[in-house]
Amino acid sequence: MKRTIPIAKPVLGREEEKAIRKVLQSGMLVQAKTVKSFEKAFADYIGVEHGVAVTNGTLALDTTMKALKIGPGDEVIIPAFSFVATGNCVLFQRAKPVFADIDQRSFNIDPSDVNEKITAKTKAIIAVHLYGQPAKMEKLKEIARDHDLFLVEDAAQAHGAEHRGLKAGGLGEVGCFSFYATKNMTTGEGGMIMTNNDELARKARLLRNHGQTEKYHHTILGYNYRMTELSAAIGLVQLKKLDKINEKRIRNAKMLNEGITKIRGLTHPYVEEHVKHVFYQYVVRVEEDYPLERNKLANHLEKMGIGTAIHYPMPIYQQPLYHELGYDKTICPITEESCKRVLSLPVHPSVSDEDIQYITDACMH
Repeated sequence: MKRTIPIAKPVLGREEEKAIRKVLQSGMLVQAKTVKSFEKAFADYIGVEHGVAVTNGTLALDTTMKALKIGPGDEVIIPAFSFVATGNCVLFQRAKPVFADIDQRSFNIDPSDVNEKITAKTKAIIAVHLYGQPAKMEKLKEIARDHDLFLVEDAAQAHGAEHRGLKAGGLGEVGCFSFYATKNMTTGEGGMIMTNNDELARKARLLRNHGQTEKYHHTILGYNYRMTELSAAIGLVQLKKLDKINEKRIRNAKMLNEGITKIRGLTHPYVEEHVKHVFYQYVVRVEEDYPLERNKLANHLEKMGIGTAIHYPMPIYQQPLYHELGYDKTICPITEESCKRVLSLPVHPSVSDEDIQYITDACMH
């Protein structure tokens, strides 16, 4: 019998409703005590001193770039294989994104290619923990130290992911999270900056609130990047559920692996040593020897009621915006090949054991 299995589904319930109702009854809707509580709770969870809540994940990256004083003439090395916000946050500063290729197995930024792309203009590296798996932070931190560069974690997809027992977002000097609706935990929209750097946290708090040190006293050019109390209330509830949500995602991924490994032409996700991959997305590679081309497989699964997605269909530098900025058609060959082969399958906590069997059976035909 045909099923309906969406590619993503937020885990929301009465606890979130109760938290929202409490905020509404308080009459305090924007950046008050609930936001502060969420900042502290999430910082404690990640294992850092400071959490700075903002409107969304893109603005967490933007605020971080501004706090680090990235500006015109500077270069920031980023992975070519990511959501466009990773590049756009650099463009917002009128700086130049420099694209590095990825590791073919993990899809994360390749430290050796990062090393090749460093110039006298390089000021920072953004490491994306793609699909919920931490990037090779030890090697990236070594490169950053050797060249006196800032290392920023784009942990938008890695809530609760770990490397050697340490949480993603707290592995470097600063980490940025998104709480968009499809993430492992959500506030609807929302973002958070994580850091142990007191001065960076101070600057970020100024930037998100009009550069205001006290009411109507503005010391720098700031913005309105504030998080609402409603978002923070949802976030506090979601944070309590996060570990169980991740456990279910990891379990579902293992079960999918068992089925996918039996199918010729499909390669299940690779997990690095010493990491906890939290499977924001479960991404298979559709190889040349699979009977169907990737897009045809996606269409077949959609007809079977199985939601799929392509994360991502092209490198950032091939987006029309970047083409207009003069980027070459081919910069990162492994990224370009991966864009032709990746396909995301449902892995969220609402996917049942029966659903997983249905998905793997559908992939066999």
